[in-house]
Amino acid sequence: SIVHDAGATLYYDGANLNAVMGISRPGDMGFDIVHYNLHKTFTQPHGGGGPGAGPIAVSDRIEPYLPRPQVVRVTSPTGRAHATSGRTTSGSPEANGGDQVIYHLDYDRPKSIGRLRGFQGNYGVFVRSYAYILSLGGDGLREASETAVLNANYLLARLKEKGVAEYLPVAYDRLCMHEFVLSGEAMKKDLGLRTLDLAKRLLDFGFHPPTVYFPLLVDEALLIEPTETETKETLDAFADVVAEILREAADDPEIARGAPYTTPVRRLDEAGAAKRPVIRQAL
Repeated sequence: SIVHDAGATLYYDGANLNAVMGISRPGDMGFDIVHYNLHKTFTQPHGGGGPGAGPIAVSDRIEPYLPRPQVVRVTSPTGRAHATSGRTTSGSPEANGGDQVIYHLDYDRPKSIGRLRGFQGNYGVFVRSYAYILSLGGDGLREASETAVLNANYLLARLKEKGVAEYLPVAYDRLCMHEFVLSGEAMKKDLGLRTLDLAKRLLDFGFHPPTVYFPLLVDEALLIEPTETETKETLDAFADVVAEILREAADDPEIARGAPYTTPVRRLDEAGAAKRPVIRQAL
């Protein structure tokens, strides 16, 4: 209320929905705008070029400013003409009362920021995520959140049990939500191993590496998000492998520095790719 009274607008980054969906709602917290990360939380792929999609939900306060046209759902008695300012796209009789349900494009939005190219996003991605939400329902979404939080806290505790904290201490040592951040600064100083080296070595053991070097305010950051889908056996195996890589590095850090060894493509020249991108390929 204090922020709103000062004339400000509250924006919520949906990256943390994996911990709260089905439990709490950003709108109830007073947020005006929320973007939903459909990757991870709602089944969509992340990385590899996408397809990315991030639907945006807004409060009544912001709704008049959305891009136009907007899809509007209206009802009218069957057989009676319904005048709209847009184009009717779909219509069907309601089961209850026989009213006609009409969807049309509403252009009559004087406060709208106007038209935006591709503002509907990757529609197919939305359909898949929506189907996932409907299939789980409210109880299922809540269970997914609770399991994601449980998995993250279990894995954090398991890594500590394995003695990983000596080289990879947790950046914020407290009960976590669906993710936690480790700092590899001590690993780099004492073992000569960068977070990137650890991530590359994980590939040789069959694990997709966690996000590295994010968030930026943590040196040699390793962001671990197990999500709700991983089993206890997988989490235990991951903790074992991280501990094994650290023991290996204490004896011979060059092994991890040269990883991966089992992938079709090893280390890419990411800096060169950014400076000299190849955007054409002969067929």
